[in-house]
Amino acid sequence: MTAETLTTQDKIIVDGIAFIPAQDAPITEWPCVISERPQPTLTIKDDDIFLVTDTLGNISGCLMDDRTASMGLFCNDTRYLSRSELQIEGRSPVLLSSTAEKGFLLSILCTNPHIEDRLKPDTLGIRREIAVSGALFEEIEVSNYSTIPVSFEISISFNSDFVDLFEVRGAHREKQGKLLREFAPNTEENTPRHPKALRLAYQGLDKSLMQSFIEFQHRTPDELKGYTALWQIELGSHETQKLGYRLQMLLNNSSASTNTDAPSTLKQAKAAESSEEQHWGEQITQIRSDKATFNRVIDRAEQDLYLLRQTFGKHKTVAAGVPWYSTLFGRDSLITASQTLMLNPQIAKETLTLLALYQGKVEDEWREEEPGKILHELRQGEMARCQEIPHTPYYGTIDATPLWLMLYAEYYAWTYDKETLDRLWVNAIAAMDWIDRNSKQTGYLGYICKSRRGLANQGWKDSGDCIVNRKGELATGPIILSEVQAYTYAAKIRLAEIARMKKRIDLADRWLEEARELKARFNRDFWMEDQHFCALALDGEGNQVDSITSNPGHCLHLGILTTERASSVAERLRAPDMFNGWGIRTLSSLSPAYNPMGYHIGSVWPHDNSLIAMGLRSLGLAEQALEVSQGLLDMTLAQSYQRPPELFCGYERNGDNTPVQYPVACSPQAWATGSIFQLLHMMVNLVPDAANNCLRIIDPALPESINQLSLHNLRVGNTILDLEFERSGRTTACRVARKRGNLRVVIEA
Repeated sequence: MTAETLTTQDKIIVDGIAFIPAQDAPITEWPCVISERPQPTLTIKDDDIFLVTDTLGNISGCLMDDRTASMGLFCNDTRYLSRSELQIEGRSPVLLSSTAEKGFLLSILCTNPHIEDRLKPDTLGIRREIAVSGALFEEIEVSNYSTIPVSFEISISFNSDFVDLFEVRGAHREKQGKLLREFAPNTEENTPRHPKALRLAYQGLDKSLMQSFIEFQHRTPDELKGYTALWQIELGSHETQKLGYRLQMLLNNSSASTNTDAPSTLKQAKAAESSEEQHWGEQITQIRSDKATFNRVIDRAEQDLYLLRQTFGKHKTVAAGVPWYSTLFGRDSLITASQTLMLNPQIAKETLTLLALYQGKVEDEWREEEPGKILHELRQGEMARCQEIPHTPYYGTIDATPLWLMLYAEYYAWTYDKETLDRLWVNAIAAMDWIDRNSKQTGYLGYICKSRRGLANQGWKDSGDCIVNRKGELATGPIILSEVQAYTYAAKIRLAEIARMKKRIDLADRWLEEARELKARFNRDFWMEDQHFCALALDGEGNQVDSITSNPGHCLHLGILTTERASSVAERLRAPDMFNGWGIRTLSSLSPAYNPMGYHIGSVWPHDNSLIAMGLRSLGLAEQALEVSQGLLDMTLAQSYQRPPELFCGYERNGDNTPVQYPVACSPQAWATGSIFQLLHMMVNLVPDAANNCLRIIDPALPESINQLSLHNLRVGNTILDLEFERSGRTTACRVARKRGNLRVVIEA
């Protein structure tokens, strides 16, 4: 609690404002309006704040089923607004159009239903704009399009349950804190004493005080009934009036958001967001093609990557996805940073630095922390603060540590940033030491959950039902995943080069030898001769988990498989039971465990496919890689806002159907967005070596749907260059259109 907070037996007083337990001051709830048909949701985000509403811009208190449980205004894993419902004479407006195209702003146009003795249908034009920028802003313009004056009542009902995001996702808590109401003596129903503002509050079990402070703008409500603001509107013919409010989220009387200097008005918020996004856009590689549809996909991916950026202390990296994963994840941020090195290597630098700050230092079974280990997930809500969950941070991931090492080397190859390389060298040594300690017993990097609130599965497929054998049975015991061994192999190969450059010949020789031994073991233990494929994993008995999955596709571009076996895996992944026309499934449709709607047992994930496409390309299978990429691009063009979802269902593409959405997929989602740039990287096939002042462009290949592609403002080391690609039949030519710097560019056909 802050120094300005005083707690008495029946009151909490903060800066002279008194609160009492909500149950001691009941208020009448304004009735919510039940929608007659399901509606999709709209999502906007700014840094650590995101808002999910229905297509009217409402968060209705009536709609708290599974489909709408994610609605609300969230900041740092807490829901600060669980109801925000606009009504006209107690009725829901009629939607005309709505969009979240700009990412931080909702624009909604609606009208009135028939209201007996008051309003004919479609008399009013109601324009709502809702934005997030360090706070929540809304402005409502109401226009009378009839030839006569009209009068009516508009209301907005607010509420805040202040639940932790894990509760929204279904977690049960034995105890909860207290909802509070502002104490206003001698008023009916204890209505808050400031008609220009509302204050909703909650005291957590950790004694933290959370508040949603709502200040009305343009026109003060005529009346407050509980947490419902009412305006009696009178409009002449073609007259317009404006209403609005600003909501600030507070934690212990300070901004709950890292943006502590939020704008005052919606106009300022729009200007601030547009300016920052424009500045970010000027720093990245500008990628354009000759096809407007494809450019829309690129534009959306650029904007979503900007939206997903989130501040953690002094650093900013990419949050994993909205709504469930709007926080720091090890695996997700590392893969996304790798996918987007061609777009903006600064993302990788910030990600490496931030994760190094959280690198494990002690043995802690509750959080599964170990010295040198890279985190899985960081949470900051009440349940984390109260140690009800281990995410402070939680380290239950087997692949984030080798992925950090891979990105460490990749970033250096793109940038020749010796300062960052040297500064993080001690973290790289610690990460490799962790891998070696955990591989000592079996020769492989494997996992078993140690925390009572941890994840049973700790690879990228982390749902409870996904590690199955060919009979569909769950594997047991410590699990050794195929792709994690490929990550480890690549980390040792790449770090050996850096060690040699640093004159640590002992480490370079040792890591190369360990990589060679790992490759030999892997090809011996994981290869399934009868299936001509690589096993998903080894179980606790050392037996192969012998189902056909997408996981070995991650091995293709990392060199751990022999050339012959890599080609066999590549061919098998494109068989009809795996490739559904839109992408490669996570699990073969021939498996008894296959479910096209299963999270990891039959669905299709864009990032999984972009990694596989990179592998196909590395084997010289350009046409096959382009086929996978075209399926993903066609899927993306069929989505709202041309935005690839976290995943989609594994149903077959039959020529006239559309991709089947996974009901609760995150959108936007970081590595799904990153897959667009990884596919572009696959097409142009850039191989940077900034340390040796060289960029190789090896046999670029554009798909038939694109004739021209340009990269402007591409950064490799200290050089900025523009590249132009043009396809003629099956051949793609490249030329250097502009170059600032002395980088040597080698184009290999």
